[in-house]
Amino acid sequence: MSNASHKEWEQAEVERSAFEAAHVIDRSCLICDETQVVRYFNPPADTAFPLEYSYHLLGDVRGKTVLEYGCGDGLNTVVLARLGATVKALDISPDLIDIARQRLEVNHMEADVEFIVGSAHEVPLPDESVDVVFGMAILHHLDLEQSAREVHRVLRRGGRAIFNEPVRNSRLLKFIRSLIPYQAPDISPFERPLTDKELSDYPKDFASFRSKAFLLPTTSLITVLPVVQKFETAMSKYDSLALAKLPSLSHYATIRVVELVK
Repeated sequence: MSNASHKEWEQAEVERSAFEAAHVIDRSCLICDETQVVRYFNPPADTAFPLEYSYHLLGDVRGKTVLEYGCGDGLNTVVLARLGATVKALDISPDLIDIARQRLEVNHMEADVEFIVGSAHEVPLPDESVDVVFGMAILHHLDLEQSAREVHRVLRRGGRAIFNEPVRNSRLLKFIRSLIPYQAPDISPFERPLTDKELSDYPKDFASFRSKAFLLPTTSLITVLPVVQKFETAMSKYDSLALAKLPSLSHYATIRVVELVK
């Protein structure tokens, strides 16, 4: 993308985020379910759930500075703060940042969190100032080359970046999706599922890279139906087992969790 495209992306994201923020009915809906917070405190390595696995990779962050790269409405901000991190919560949307602040307030959290309205393409933090970059579903909105430079720049030597991203490698699945004209109003025109190649090319300046696949497309498609949603946990576990036994299926996975080390 050119600089002009970055500005277009940012404006599209601000507009998308304003739509999302407008659907927060009142502050009471920002109260976190404690069981849904503590499940991320020490999840196992073999979890079937990508967000739990992201937190498994994160590990002990007490006393560490974590850049939450695209904090959105603050759900993960709460968990990161509860884990004892010093959190730099970055998002392009002032509306979502405001909701994230309110989320900490209604959950009565006195945490070391700094909210920053700013661009993921030009992170307003000094060089080598954070220990971990934690980005949940953010890269697929971005210019990957520019993002990689910024993430590498702000990480300290030996620091880690953890990303949880939607992927779509199958050309057939891409074609089927292109036949569906509907686009949800909370989807910006610049976001798109990534490919494994894009994710493996991202860390060219990093010392190491690893990734793990989650969720097969059948689960992703079927669980949008309310009648099937109660089986989502079982289906996710089945997918995890299938991916472990048949690694070739990872080409069709819909989520990748990656870890980079500077």
